[in-house]
Amino acid sequence: MNRAAERLHNGIIKENPTLVLMLGMCPTLAVTTSAVNGLGMGLTTTVVLALSNLIISLLRGIIPSRVRIPAFIVIIASFVTSVQLMLEAYLPFLNKALGMYIPLIVVNCIILGRAESYAYSNPVLPSLFDGLGMGLGFTLSLTCIGALRELLGAGELFGFGILPDSFEPIRIFGQAPGAFFVLAGLVALQNYLKERKPKAGQKTGSGQKAGSGSCSGDCGSCGDGCSTRFYDDKASGTGKNGSAGDN
Repeated sequence: MNRAAERLHNGIIKENPTLVLMLGMCPTLAVTTSAVNGLGMGLTTTVVLALSNLIISLLRGIIPSRVRIPAFIVIIASFVTSVQLMLEAYLPFLNKALGMYIPLIVVNCIILGRAESYAYSNPVLPSLFDGLGMGLGFTLSLTCIGALRELLGAGELFGFGILPDSFEPIRIFGQAPGAFFVLAGLVALQNYLKERKPKAGQKTGSGQKAGSGSCSGDCGSCGDGCSTRFYDDKASGTGKNGSAGDN
């Protein structure tokens, strides 16, 4: 279960496919005109991603390495077709809104990338949770982008009026450039929050390095490169590799 939780955290936070890895930009920028569209596209991709990871992991000992990519595409295309037929039957408005981007899930680089880099070489359960984590991270990103664009561009959220009538919608957020603006803002926010976390090896005021325990004081055999060692090397005229420092 620890490994399953790790795969979920990896996909949602650590290696979010949209905000960190910058994958799947085509549907991210094209369909996120509203929160419903973003949520629908994200959940559709999550179902395909989780099920394809599961089947590819189950068949990894059978699929020959030389034809693995065509095999991946056949498996993914089967699930995409099934999901599209279900959307046509039960959610026709969402199927119409997403349009051709549902069939294009077959060649989504997130799904093919996880199949190649993880599912094909790992057990079934971790592969399933890896697909769920990546899919949920994709869903979260698309829903946030769609919600912000809908709120700023129409004053609504999930089709309901949120902002007062006095609010003048910023129409550009409902158009193509708005997707770039919102995506850039969310990526910048994510990078800012990541930079605020203390870095491993950073020296604290108590003479300890964050996340590395207490300092032994033996800088000669220390490979952490903390600020104390940096200033000691500068004072002694030696560089990082023990050679004379540049002036």
